[in-house]
Amino acid sequence: MCGIVGCIGIDYPVEYLIEGLKELEYRGYDSAGIAVMDEEDLKVIKSVGKLKNLEEKIKKIKFKNPYMGIGHTRWATHGKPTELNAHPHKGQFGALVHNGIIENYQEIKKKLTKEGIEFISQTDTEVILRLFEYYYDGDALKAFKRTLDEIEGAYAILLITKSDPDKIFFAKNGSPLIIAKNDGKFYFASSDAPLIGYANSAHYLEDGEWGFVENKLHLFKEKEIIPSFKPLPTNKESAKKDGFRFYMEKEIYEQFDVLRENTLGRNTKEGIKFDELNKSFFEGIDNIIISACGTSYHAGLVGKYLIERNAKIRVNVEVASELRYRKPLLNKDTLFIVISQSGETADTLETLKMAKRKGLKTLALCNVDNSSIVREADKTILLRAGIEKGVASTKAFATQVMTLWMLANYLGGINEYDAINEAIEAVKVDVSKHEKIKRLSKRYLHGHGFFFIGRDIFYPLALEGALKLKEISYIHAEGYPAGEMKHGPIALADPGLFVVALLSKNILYEKTKSNIEELVARDATTLTISSEYIEMTDDFIKISGTNHPLVEFFEMMVITQLLALEVAIRMGNDVDMPRNLAKSVTVE
Repeated sequence: MCGIVGCIGIDYPVEYLIEGLKELEYRGYDSAGIAVMDEEDLKVIKSVGKLKNLEEKIKKIKFKNPYMGIGHTRWATHGKPTELNAHPHKGQFGALVHNGIIENYQEIKKKLTKEGIEFISQTDTEVILRLFEYYYDGDALKAFKRTLDEIEGAYAILLITKSDPDKIFFAKNGSPLIIAKNDGKFYFASSDAPLIGYANSAHYLEDGEWGFVENKLHLFKEKEIIPSFKPLPTNKESAKKDGFRFYMEKEIYEQFDVLRENTLGRNTKEGIKFDELNKSFFEGIDNIIISACGTSYHAGLVGKYLIERNAKIRVNVEVASELRYRKPLLNKDTLFIVISQSGETADTLETLKMAKRKGLKTLALCNVDNSSIVREADKTILLRAGIEKGVASTKAFATQVMTLWMLANYLGGINEYDAINEAIEAVKVDVSKHEKIKRLSKRYLHGHGFFFIGRDIFYPLALEGALKLKEISYIHAEGYPAGEMKHGPIALADPGLFVVALLSKNILYEKTKSNIEELVARDATTLTISSEYIEMTDDFIKISGTNHPLVEFFEMMVITQLLALEVAIRMGNDVDMPRNLAKSVTVE
């Protein structure tokens, strides 16, 4: 599912393939491999685990004159993470990498099996290669097109074959794929990052586009079309750790600069301005649906509180994977907002397409320009978070919430210029506070789970804090509305239950304080985050005093991120690439 690279026409393509795959590690993977045309030989090298395992195997291979290749990092969807299931898949005379899911692979596999074709993996991807070789009758392009006509589902595909050894074949439908060039050299990748420094311009493939490269790019969509190349960025600095232990840690510290970038030109003394929008876009809108997954869903829940409070527009927030199959009632007086860091989140993308089919106005909040969601939506507000390499999202979440706050104020005609700037200041990491969290983290390793509790906008933050901890520490954690404790969850309260209480001075302070006291009375081990000290709490982290709840929100957000980080580090986990997770979830 996760990462694709490819190249043709360059000296020693193995170097680009490995470096490109390293740039895609942040997406999450369990195996990796490359396939290289080396004179008349097609060499495929694969390994399970980290890329260093693949590099060690490549060192043992003697290449004569390699001139093109493809590579892949895989996150298992069909079949366990083994070398047999890893990409590239090799057939009788071809090799192929694929992101996405082939929905009718079982049907095709049965057909080919009856024809005597044997399969060696458990994957849906192998079906594509076997089908291509089944249809090959001397014309590789014809066989490739016939294969594309038969497969159904989401895919980004690169294929090389000894039967046509001077071409890389490609196709895109539902999963991202980019073709870049520089001085007659062509590069492929599933995101911008591997291309930076190698190419200077790129064509972002649209759904249904396919073709091949042989000296030049041949691009088809029903008929041959002219590609649209755009300049690529040139700075890789954001992809470096800058001395931090993990990308996630670096990205937590980056949030101050990222939020300044996010609000630049938008939060003005005259009020909120969006170059991407005008007020006429919202004419006739009576309500809003926000569709998202995971962290983006939590940001959407914050947006519900803010938009309903500031703009007086009814908002429903939906889990995209549920919404897309629920056959919801969608009316044209509804604005449909989707939120995605990558812009390729499959479930969210499908709900967007569903809303478009129903004639709704659509708006995307996204971090990746030229992504599928951005291209599909009527309007987009880019998050400007930069490359986020940590699988567990931090700075993207911060920009999602900030963008929703600005959108709420834009729709409501509210000017909170100073409060927004105060909130940006609040995400600056206090090094001494980070050191305190490091020391505290050793007390929160061996209980039977966590409750994160809060009220109002701090309830979605509790959900997000719990998700961060789950994702990287593998400790069970749940987020709850603080007032919900007495309706069942408080039965779990004992010294082995760790409670992280988000106590706002500005919203329902006394009620939340009472909820904390109820848990303390039942011996739950409690860490309170607040500007107001509570004597009975086991641990306390003080935030700055402020009169605005969103300033509290952003400072608490950083603390919950750092707490998850430090607990996970003490557990000895790979914080940037937690097990079983992927950065860009391009399958349902």
